[in-house]
Amino acid sequence: MTQPKRPAIGITPDWSQPADRAFPRYDLAVPYAQAVLGAGGLPLVLPYSDDPQVLGDYLGRLDGLLVTGGAFDVPPAEYGEEVRAGCGALKPERSRFERAMIRLALGRGLPILGVCGGMQLLNVHFGGSLWQDLKSEYPQALGHEQKIDKRQPSHAVQVKAGTLLANAIGEGERPVNSTHHQAVRRLGEQLVASAVAPDGLVEALEAPGHRFVVGVQWHPETLVENLPWQLEIYRGFVGAAREGR
Repeated sequence: MTQPKRPAIGITPDWSQPADRAFPRYDLAVPYAQAVLGAGGLPLVLPYSDDPQVLGDYLGRLDGLLVTGGAFDVPPAEYGEEVRAGCGALKPERSRFERAMIRLALGRGLPILGVCGGMQLLNVHFGGSLWQDLKSEYPQALGHEQKIDKRQPSHAVQVKAGTLLANAIGEGERPVNSTHHQAVRRLGEQLVASAVAPDGLVEALEAPGHRFVVGVQWHPETLVENLPWQLEIYRGFVGAAREGR
């Protein structure tokens, strides 16, 4: 029997300009692609573009969109603020591309998974805002930039019952890793917080009005080796992409 085709999952890469290279590079941490493959999807890396036809062609070939994280911050102008002390490096071209892809994916009803910075951008897209720097603006925060191996968890989150996240990994306390210095400040319209940290910060969000729009502040793909159940987040995402084909 012929196996059904894997749903195509578009993955947004990071961008860098190494000092010893003549040309910039697209970068993608391998665990993202491994998690999509392990969940039954077909990972496709999406080079940036501002051409509407290219963006439309991307969406016409995709069954789901994975918005990744990276060592950069969402431009504060995206949520109506000036840059303040503690805000990190900005990559406006990347943020514009990802924002455009989110808008088009939502318009077509495609499942979206936002990871770390991808979750933060989802929140901003829905009208929310961010703490630009937890250390200076939210001093009661836990240490959210762990020093230990990112394949290990560093704190717990409380997953709320009745959410897509709870359907994937269960409700209640779950261990996660933590690699961020920004976080959700004002939750976007139409979004609900599906997990929170002990210090009150939103650790996961979703949009109940859409089939599958989920953001997680941690990196489940890097935890899979030691906590295999974290892959269920990707399985839920890829499963929604398969059902919507």
